[in-house]
Amino acid sequence: MAGLAESGSNPDVDLLYDINGLAKDAPHWFDRIVEFVGEYGLLLAMVLLVVWCWWGTRKRAGGAEEAASSVAALVWVPLSAAVAVLVNVPIRGFVERPRPFRDHQGLEVLVSGKDDFSFVSDHATLTMAMGVALFVANRRFGLVGIGLALVEGFCRVYMGVHYPTDVVGGFALGTAVALLLSPLAAALLTPLLRAVDRSRRAGWVVRSRAAREADEGRAVASGTRTESTAERDLAA
Repeated sequence: MAGLAESGSNPDVDLLYDINGLAKDAPHWFDRIVEFVGEYGLLLAMVLLVVWCWWGTRKRAGGAEEAASSVAALVWVPLSAAVAVLVNVPIRGFVERPRPFRDHQGLEVLVSGKDDFSFVSDHATLTMAMGVALFVANRRFGLVGIGLALVEGFCRVYMGVHYPTDVVGGFALGTAVALLLSPLAAALLTPLLRAVDRSRRAGWVVRSRAAREADEGRAVASGTRTESTAERDLAA
């Protein structure tokens, strides 16, 4: 793959120069914004998006089983990113693709100190794994997360630190890990979250007090209706 990158006639390199060339024409302040967003900002935005989704999920009225499975799906979001990056470690070591600025002249590199291998992009892997896992948990938030991942991939090429195929590979890896391991994660995490829900101290992680009280109110109302029905049957 490193050999392919050495030829300026292949689409991967052509697209790299086209996207990175935008950095040369953009104002300096805009490049600094893209540098921060591509390196830290979008990852932070993804974390805040997951927290926002969790905050709304735990306040939603529902039974203990529904709440536990919903929060378990959200717990899988950061875990999927961690697993995907771990899977990427041997892939990077096997492919050993140098960063594009090492093989190609004239690139506008916005971030220094990138001495590791290029394929696949950790940032693209992280954000897409989180976006896809979040989509499994909540489609509305997940679409936003996938959108953030796509922007992250563009930024990595714009910054001159990754080839487009590094980003595409990261997207594929993150998606595969998030989707393929999601059933196993749900099977392992849901019982754990059910136990957390029963805890007096940690139960707020799964359900807010209002959601818990609403569930208890429905249970009491259901019990009252059952007793009333039994009384009418006896009277009849």
